[in-house]
Amino acid sequence: MDKFNHVDAVVLGLGAMGSAAAYHLARRGRRVLGIEQYTAAHDRGSSHGRSRIIREAYFEHPDYVPLLQRAYDLWGTLQTEGGSRLLLPTGGLMIGPEDGILVQGALASARTHHLPHELLTSREVRRRYPAFAVKDETVAVWEPRAGVLFPEYGVLAHLRGASRSGAELKMEERVLAWQPRDGGVEVRTDKDRYTADRLIVTAGPWAGPILSDLGLPLRVERNVMYWFQPSEAAPFAPDRLPIYIYEYRREGFIYGFPQVGRDGVKVAHHHSGEFCTPETIRRDVTPEEVHRMRDILAGTLPGLNGDLLQAVTCMYTNTPDGHFIIDRHPRHPQVILACGFSGHGFKFAPVVGEILAELATYGHTRHPIELFQLARFSTRAPRRPGAAPG
Repeated sequence: MDKFNHVDAVVLGLGAMGSAAAYHLARRGRRVLGIEQYTAAHDRGSSHGRSRIIREAYFEHPDYVPLLQRAYDLWGTLQTEGGSRLLLPTGGLMIGPEDGILVQGALASARTHHLPHELLTSREVRRRYPAFAVKDETVAVWEPRAGVLFPEYGVLAHLRGASRSGAELKMEERVLAWQPRDGGVEVRTDKDRYTADRLIVTAGPWAGPILSDLGLPLRVERNVMYWFQPSEAAPFAPDRLPIYIYEYRREGFIYGFPQVGRDGVKVAHHHSGEFCTPETIRRDVTPEEVHRMRDILAGTLPGLNGDLLQAVTCMYTNTPDGHFIIDRHPRHPQVILACGFSGHGFKFAPVVGEILAELATYGHTRHPIELFQLARFSTRAPRRPGAAPG
């Protein structure tokens, strides 16, 4: 039994949110034990795929914007500390019908928080960004601060920073059970048993079973990311093509990136409607799925019609309203949960880690998280369309 068998906090799951929580706790001088069932920055969950979107004019709700602004600061600090690029600014386009939820939501956040932005006509989109095919009635919200995050590097940077600050990180160790104990918790794994004053559950698509006593309203969804070879590289270069979300039909989205690296141009359809569990997810990608994506691209990014270089799956863990869950366990306040990021959480990882560290250390956080409280589901709020990705 080593010195870490009793700690200030156990962090269960070391993906985007867990790695950030371990980092912020360790930097506050807490004794931290992080437990991950796979290897660091693995590809079995939701924090992989070589690129993720960060954007500021957040269509999902204006309340996200202050958290995003703090996340930008923290990503910058982490990038400076680690010495590797974590964020590539490209600007961003939210493309769709002028009265659609994407454009109207982005405008609402931009206007509420006085963010720099432009509303572009279809003619202006075609002139500035010739890779896109847009109908005459289509518009776009341009924002300058959006860009590309590199998720595997971000997770590894948080883990390295946590380790440098004294956190103990255990990989390939699976949690079997946890239970309240003397105002703290006991955590049993397939290798050992630990006690802690606090338990932070950041287990992504595994959160539901781990917190089965809560009956969380979570649904795990399989989604596919594609990398295609463009017919011409120049229009897809980072200085010519920003990150984008495209509402190509009402409440139907694709999202994508410029070409970064040598592995083609990444694009994905947001929300497949194919629900699964981490154990039953279908990892193969069928020719029919590729054909459906090519059909969408023919009307949106027609130059992205070359060879399919790769297609991989990931999992969204969705809440009924598309907003996160960040809260304390209602019966065991020493347990803090962060889950249900609904396919748009990665960009928030450093600020979510800061929030979790503050909740575990001080019992409260300076950040506005009322939108994410678990109690909202007891009111049976109406379901809204899925939040956009990134």
